[in-house]
Amino acid sequence: MSDALLLDTHAWVWYSEGIIDQARLGNRLHVAAISVWEIGMLCAKEKISLSAPVSDWIRRALDVPGLRLLLLDAETALESTQLPDSPHGDPADRFLIAAARIHGLRLVTADRKIREYGKVGHARILAI
Repeated sequence: MSDALLLDTHAWVWYSEGIIDQARLGNRLHVAAISVWEIGMLCAKEKISLSAPVSDWIRRALDVPGLRLLLLDAETALESTQLPDSPHGDPADRFLIAAARIHGLRLVTADRKIREYGKVGHARILAI
């Protein structure tokens, strides 16, 4: 398998237009704490493999200037249990949707169920 990447159209546009870097440079790029848990779980289950031990990888990935860790708060936790129209069974995805709703953020995702949830107007989604 090659290490080369094929960007889908959205990823190419975002990369070329500097959208992700613009958000990062403006301190408007967020990663939810639940994503740290999810990466840890994926590594523990050997579903992904990273370029470094997971704890080192997480520390490095969170140390990127302009990237903000969005901690899990009580309001987001509660919102994840009360999302309209039961969008998703995956707890991590429910937390991500809830965090985006509570904090007024657009959730960047390739997840089909989350994209569909955004189409009905319950969350702001930027599909990749």
